Amino acid sequence: MPIVVDAPREDWAARGLELAARLRQDLAPHAAAVEHIGSTSIPGMPAKPIFDLQVSVADLDAPLDAPLRAVGLSRLPYERDHVPAGLTDDPARWAKRMWSGPDINLHVRRTGSPNERLALLFRDWFRAHPAAVPAYGAFKSALADALSGVPDDIGVYSDVKDPVVDLVIVVAEDWAAATGWSPHAGQRS
Repeated sequence: MPIVVDAPREDWAARGLELAARLRQDLAPHAAAVEHIGSTSIPGMPAKPIFDLQVSVADLDAPLDAPLRAVGLSRLPYERDHVPAGLTDDPARWAKRMWSGPDINLHVRRTGSPNERLALLFRDWFRAHPAAVPAYGAFKSALADALSGVPDDIGVYSDVKDPVVDLVIVVAEDWAAATGWSPHAGQRS
């Protein structure tokens, strides 16, 4: 299936909040937090019309399969995130679980894990730096166009995006240190 990157839509923020609220209710008491992350959570960002949501849990083996199947999500085989270039971190610290549905990619990560933090930092850095949004959006659109017809294009798309995300995170980490940003400070959505 070809990757399609759409122009930003005004309704993405509201839809992301709605999905997060529904999942917060469906996954209680296991979900410590449910966040709208990824490109659809960033104002003005072109994106695949799929909502990335992050559920933070104390235990990755929490019983989430049944409630997620009930809302139409299927478990995917992905159990680890990419460790950013330059980090010598134990890959086990980047464990996750993932489910997907027609318009949702659900990333379940341990509360306090580096991958939980990275997803929120990426989102919040772009929200605080809207001038960077067009460049990253243009990169994603060009990449999707270049991969048209490539077998396993979503896997290749992710593999090519990872080093670019790593570059953003280097700058975002400096911003986080300079501003005192914390994944649990302020309003989360």
